[in-house]
Amino acid sequence: MQNAFLMLADGTLFTGKSFGAHGSKIGEIVFATGMTGYAETLTDPSYYGQIVTQTYPLIGNYGINEADFESAKSVVSGYIVREFCENPSNFRCEGKLSEFLKSQNIIGICDIDTRHLTKIIREHGVMNGIITTEPITEKGKLLEEIRSYSVKDAVTSVTTEQTKVYLPKEIPSEKLLNIVLMDFGYKYNIRRELEKRGCKVTVVGAHTTAEEIINLKPDGIMLSNGPGDPEENIIPVENLKKLTKSGIPMFGICLGHQLMALANGAKTEKLKYGHRGANQPVKDLFTDRTFVTSQNHGYAVINDSVDCGWGTVSHVNANDGSNEGIRYKDFPCFTVQFHPEACGGPHDTAFLFDEFLSIIKKQ
Repeated sequence: MQNAFLMLADGTLFTGKSFGAHGSKIGEIVFATGMTGYAETLTDPSYYGQIVTQTYPLIGNYGINEADFESAKSVVSGYIVREFCENPSNFRCEGKLSEFLKSQNIIGICDIDTRHLTKIIREHGVMNGIITTEPITEKGKLLEEIRSYSVKDAVTSVTTEQTKVYLPKEIPSEKLLNIVLMDFGYKYNIRRELEKRGCKVTVVGAHTTAEEIINLKPDGIMLSNGPGDPEENIIPVENLKKLTKSGIPMFGICLGHQLMALANGAKTEKLKYGHRGANQPVKDLFTDRTFVTSQNHGYAVINDSVDCGWGTVSHVNANDGSNEGIRYKDFPCFTVQFHPEACGGPHDTAFLFDEFLSIIKKQ
């Protein structure tokens, strides 16, 4: 392995070893705290434009298995680990992590102090950086490029270009619920959770019009997760405004949660740290229960912008009090910031899919 370098927007420089592809890539540096699930992390479209740091020290030890993927490809801008395992050992292993990164043209760097890096990001907040296998020469010019970078056109870059229909196996078609899944960068496990509950899932692009969705005659509409700044998605927000008047039950996750809030007049903000990993505590304000959840987001709905006339804050993050859920009053819809379909991660809130289908069946 040749040398690789990581330089942060504040000028901090780390030297390590490269694995995966070669080259240079600028991105937002974030950290994920999951102890397992690196394949799911690498294929989560919500990480578009970001260089992902794994806080767990050993990555790659069980290899890569396509059954674990959350999308067809990886869209991360780079990958940072403490120790990279070159020789995985697991009965499900289909390939090595380094081979996967090469196939996706992703630059990886290992043998750096990820604990120190995480502490920098934790104190400063999300920070831009570059990961490169090339010598760093004109540092001043490079820092200007790093500091001017921002994630743009995220949803447009990851959403599907074609409508696709998925049918669960071994369930008669006449018993299937028809669910339209709006793809803002959806994780496959959202679709899987619906399929195993007896749903026909029609995946449509993020810019599909409200009229086109209504013409599909769905029993319910699922709003997926996705990357980037929610306020950038002007067209999807306008379509959601129209869908709120359709009477069709809706359930939103992560970015879908934020977009529905924007469609009803709420505001969003960029978090200093973001929530990423499989151990985020969320309090249900209706039941007073606390759930451990999987999350991956850098933006949040501002609690004070949720008007009690149209919605109620249903969940908050137990660490920082940020918004984690909204229940809507004038139409059948609820949304959450966390991931009830988590894989890998806790399954504490998977019951929300059952609640969604229960609302549909009562209509």
